[in-house]
Amino acid sequence: MDNKRLLAAIAISIGILLLFDVWNRPSREAQRQAAQNVQQSQTSSVPLPQANTALNPAGVASTGPNEGAPTTPAPRLPIESARVQGSVNLRGARIDDLVLRDYRETIQPGSPNVRILAPREDNAPYFAQWGWTAADGRTRVPDANTEWTAEGGRLTPNNPVTLRWENGTGQRFEIALSLDPNFMVTADQRVVNTGSEAVQVLPWARVRREHTPQVAGYYILHEGFVGVLDGRLRETKYADAKTEAGRRNGGPALEQEGTGGWAGFTDKYWLAAIAPVDQSARDRAAFRHVSENGQDRWQVDFAPAAPVSAAPGATAGFATRLFAGAKEVHLLDAYASNLGITDFDKAIDFGWFYFLTKPFFYALDWLFKLVGNFGVAILIFTVALKVLFFPLASKSYKSMARMKVLGPKMQELKERNKDDPAKMQQEMMALYKAEKINPASGCLPILLQIPVFFALYKVLFVTIEMRHAPFYGWIRDLSAPDPTNLFNLFGLIPWDPPLFLHMPAWAIIMGITMYVQFKLNPTPPDPIQAKLFGFMPIIFTFMLASFPAGLVIYWSWNNLLSVAQQYYITRHERAEQRVGKAAAKT
Repeated sequence: MDNKRLLAAIAISIGILLLFDVWNRPSREAQRQAAQNVQQSQTSSVPLPQANTALNPAGVASTGPNEGAPTTPAPRLPIESARVQGSVNLRGARIDDLVLRDYRETIQPGSPNVRILAPREDNAPYFAQWGWTAADGRTRVPDANTEWTAEGGRLTPNNPVTLRWENGTGQRFEIALSLDPNFMVTADQRVVNTGSEAVQVLPWARVRREHTPQVAGYYILHEGFVGVLDGRLRETKYADAKTEAGRRNGGPALEQEGTGGWAGFTDKYWLAAIAPVDQSARDRAAFRHVSENGQDRWQVDFAPAAPVSAAPGATAGFATRLFAGAKEVHLLDAYASNLGITDFDKAIDFGWFYFLTKPFFYALDWLFKLVGNFGVAILIFTVALKVLFFPLASKSYKSMARMKVLGPKMQELKERNKDDPAKMQQEMMALYKAEKINPASGCLPILLQIPVFFALYKVLFVTIEMRHAPFYGWIRDLSAPDPTNLFNLFGLIPWDPPLFLHMPAWAIIMGITMYVQFKLNPTPPDPIQAKLFGFMPIIFTFMLASFPAGLVIYWSWNNLLSVAQQYYITRHERAEQRVGKAAAKT
């Protein structure tokens, strides 16, 4: 492989990063608007009118509007723990009010806590609900306006509660709710038949979103329907679900029958999902969309694969779990392991490089627990990667060092054979062979960094542990871009430059380290290649300017370590050559 192939490899790498940047760089105005929308949508906690539970052909509650709903405020049951606070709406048996105590919308002091679930009168209704369908066509079941009675007081980790309602014809419906110390609610739905005839009902649980959320719009980040159904990860964006539901004339965008799994809605850092308690039973899950009066409504629901029957004097039930909270890696892993929820960790979008991204996270998290700062953890992690790849990098840098020493000979060959390119190429290859040099080895460190770069980007971008994690100085959030800007003299000028003029301090540091690194490399004999190499630090500086600060810090530190390593190897190689020449003369 000659310098043209080396150039092609580097050009491909740049092309990948450029596409990566284009796909994942929404405008600053869009980001601000999204933050404002989220904050506005999560500040209300007033009660809401009930949702309709009209049946769809599958027998599970659909996503229609509610007509004839009571106008009086619904009774509520408080939910409280160290990590969440909210209430259960006793009209309709829904959890539609849930706030996370550990997380705030922004890094600003006094910023409101993140709201996961919101009532229907909020501008972003989002709730979980449990109910039944009369599969036998005659049993009176609770509906969206049913007011349940609660026994047990507040719902806390140490105090489960039970909702009850009797239909007046011999059946008592119960929903036993329990809350763990984190974000999981278990709901055990039971129908107790005290009548004289058997009943057949279909219990169901759903998560429903009566608005289309503001998504980040990043190509590498999935937001929308998500679940592991019958052992397979399912991801459907809102737009795709709408298209598929329209193609099916209002039917479910996806319907899957199988054993185990979970399904819900995922945002960048948050998840609301349903999982059957019995992961060995056959259930049916569906992703649904309905558009009514210009309003999009989205729903994920679970139900048994077949209706349940309760003979006189018997009880029939269906138990599910509701997760509504932050996608913390260790917590999801614990739920997957302890509760047997299949692949629950896949709620976090670790991407194609899952085999790298998740181990990277665990390594960084372990280092963070040692040093107390994720930025410092990134620096230590980079040193560890350098040590790991040292044999390959050493071989590469030695080859480049020899090429730099051979620069005058290569230029001489070029001048001597400038009218015969074929002969010049032949003599170049003979020189490489004689000196045992691989001219393509210089691209190896760059190519090795590409998957590492993507994996680390994913860790910084999708793991909530990195959200609002500070470094030092002006970097208060490693998952966000460096807020400083050269074009307003780093805040001295009261002007907010447009996005394409965003040039933060850490990006400049990264560009300088990259420039020094390229200066240590041998100058390509082709002037065009030499110019391209000279422009690469500038290209990368502008390209990485809007990337998360943690990633730019990693790249800068990695370049600095590469410079030190390359300088040492180059100097050592020259010393060996001088000793070899002296020995040859002797």
